Amino acid sequence: MKPVIAVAAGAALALGVAVVVPSVPGAIRTVMGLDRQAAPAAAGHGHGAEGEAGEGALRLSEEQIRAARIDIAAAAPGSIVRRVSLPGTVSASADRQARVPARVAGIVTALNRRLGDTVQAGEVLAVIEGGEIATVKGEYLAALRTTELARVTFEREQRLWARRVSAEQDFLKARTDWQEAQIRLDLARQRLAALGLTEAELQELPRQPIEALRRREVRAPIAGRITARPAMLGAAVTAETEIYSVAELSSVWVELAVPTASVEFAAEGTAVRLSGDGALRAEGRIVFLSPVLDPETRSARAVVEVPNPDGALRPGAYVTAELATAELAVDIMVPRAAIQQIGGEDVVFVRTQEGFERREVVLGRSDQEHVEIVFGLDPGERYAASNSFILKAEIGKAEAEHSH
Repeated sequence: MKPVIAVAAGAALALGVAVVVPSVPGAIRTVMGLDRQAAPAAAGHGHGAEGEAGEGALRLSEEQIRAARIDIAAAAPGSIVRRVSLPGTVSASADRQARVPARVAGIVTALNRRLGDTVQAGEVLAVIEGGEIATVKGEYLAALRTTELARVTFEREQRLWARRVSAEQDFLKARTDWQEAQIRLDLARQRLAALGLTEAELQELPRQPIEALRRREVRAPIAGRITARPAMLGAAVTAETEIYSVAELSSVWVELAVPTASVEFAAEGTAVRLSGDGALRAEGRIVFLSPVLDPETRSARAVVEVPNPDGALRPGAYVTAELATAELAVDIMVPRAAIQQIGGEDVVFVRTQEGFERREVVLGRSDQEHVEIVFGLDPGERYAASNSFILKAEIGKAEAEHSH
């Protein structure tokens, strides 16, 4: 009877120690029956044998793992990157936006595109009618006909002078008249080009009806989206009046104010990570870093160029930019998503032949995405790198069922 009482007293004492001191090593907790994990071995990082079926093990088939979208990765070295966060503002790239002026005085008679519309380079956006464009076009057509007449006269006088029928001075005068006509034609052509007429429009001009002379078609200088349309239909405009603004947003800028303490880590070509509302994530590189500091903020202006193929970054939006300030090599690194807390312990779920087993680990240094594993996981061991919370839930469910 006394031995039975002694064994019961010893078990009760062990149970009390485990409850009062939760930091008792996992091996002791397992021996006392307080942990579902198998007792860790002494070799390596102190983990149990892979595939061992203990209370901390979960049986899952390959199909179940795929259905749960649990990614499997092998423990490997990596780098923990320390970053500084800076606020930034998205803006359209100055290399990829254009303002579209009227270029001539007149009346807006057509506006073909609305805000947000996508346009192609050379597409007709608006039509302006006025006397200025009609005058310039008329001067060009007159110069074109004068030049043609002067050419015919010159060729005739050249033939007559070659046969000694006409005087040399008539030949020289005809040549001079033709050259002067060509100069006037070139000047008229350049005036039309300055007003935005393309070479194709100049070629088509002699065949246009007379009423088309007062029309000036406003074309998109670049491909992109309409970001502004300040003009109104029927409004009188001058040559400087802005009709549209067009921006090509497949690549945008993010402007940063880099404080003095972080300027040493910023340089043209430095990679920058960006985050914003919701799941917005992007990466870019610094393309400009001001060599002088702002006298008021004591910070340097930096411009980050960021690819924006899906248009998720909108000009005017606020983002957070992360600039790397240090990089530390570690022996084993796992994603943060692989770490779960169970009973106050940090664990990862190691892949076994039957499914997974939870493994207590000791964490080291970390950054926003990765964590160093100091103890508990060996290089090459496979573990659940994503959606490990599903496995944690399964463990909790099994423990709840076991308690009942």
